[in-house]
Amino acid sequence: MSQSRSLEQPLVLKLISGAGLGLWLIVAAFPLVWIAAMSFKIPLDAFSSNPFHVIFGEATRKSAGGLSFAGLALIACALMLGWWMVAHLRRRWLPPETEPAAERRPVLAAAAITAIGLIILGLLPPGVQALDAALSTSSSLQVFAQPLIGLTTEYYRAVWIDHAFYRQFINSMIVTGGVVTISLTVGTLAGYALARTRTNFAFWLLLIALAFRAMPHSVLVAGYLPAFINSRDILAPLWTNAITGPVLGLIWSEPPTLYGKPWAVIAALVAINQPFTIWMLRSFFANIPAELDEAARVDGCSHFEAFRRVIIPVMWPGVITTGLFSFLLAYNDYLVTGLLLDAQSLTMVPMIGQFLASDNTAADQLQAIAAAVSITAPLFLLVVVFQRQLVGGLTQGAVKG
Repeated sequence: MSQSRSLEQPLVLKLISGAGLGLWLIVAAFPLVWIAAMSFKIPLDAFSSNPFHVIFGEATRKSAGGLSFAGLALIACALMLGWWMVAHLRRRWLPPETEPAAERRPVLAAAAITAIGLIILGLLPPGVQALDAALSTSSSLQVFAQPLIGLTTEYYRAVWIDHAFYRQFINSMIVTGGVVTISLTVGTLAGYALARTRTNFAFWLLLIALAFRAMPHSVLVAGYLPAFINSRDILAPLWTNAITGPVLGLIWSEPPTLYGKPWAVIAALVAINQPFTIWMLRSFFANIPAELDEAARVDGCSHFEAFRRVIIPVMWPGVITTGLFSFLLAYNDYLVTGLLLDAQSLTMVPMIGQFLASDNTAADQLQAIAAAVSITAPLFLLVVVFQRQLVGGLTQGAVKG
């Protein structure tokens, strides 16, 4: 007991640490919370110098309505129910790391939690309207149906429906899904091989690759862009060659152009981010004792069977952590996707840049803000679903086994 007390932080240090952490959270979360509040207001409130007008939306409440006390209570209940369902699914499909890896179903958990979120978001607006309409018929309860906070979804509807922002969302999922799939497939194999090799050549090769990854994206895109634009002329000799031409002609009748093609951008993003992925996975594999491989080989497993049946289940949190970082690198990329994709294949992040660059009115600015708030939803979803695995993976990578 005395030893545990001696390890406790002094009260003053706890207060200082807590105050510093709280201040950091406020500063870090303020931009997102503020633009989220602006996105649901009309320009008169959104760009008001009075912060209370931005938060409560007096002009928005008068012109477009808003949320009542009953609506706020219904939303709070729906969020609590959704959070309980998410926690239940995570306990059922993403159990602690001490349980067998075969019992984990991260893809099913992510799909189910996504469905829960979409159902709640789809049912809340009509549910709030129906509740307010029912309370308005009663003279004693209609006070709970009166708008308290001004709110309008006009700019979200304009972005997602009028500007068809869902197309950029689909493009983003295609690009990020391809990058994560290829990066993890190649990264796990390469990271395992590098962690078990006894030569320094692979280490220095990976170090050089990391130096390539550290270069600014503007430098790398400057090299990719001419090749992408002139790819048809560059590849033409392969189609006219007597040996390769008939084979390639079975796939494409003419040389393809790389510019504007999502699969080509996936390849470029994988080439840029793969050194980081391999290095991260190598660190996780290095923390796993090589005796596990030897024990699996003694039991009759081949090298690949030992890797698949023994090593991967042990380092599953590391795979998820690396996958999340790979997702973020591809999802938040601006230069590569913005310069190498055409207008039809553009992803969300560069599209928001176009919104901000082409705005002429306050309404256009609010549409850009609504689009910016929208792209944070998948990130929050990933953190909620894989929170436990993310923390476990970071801990596993930080502590030498």
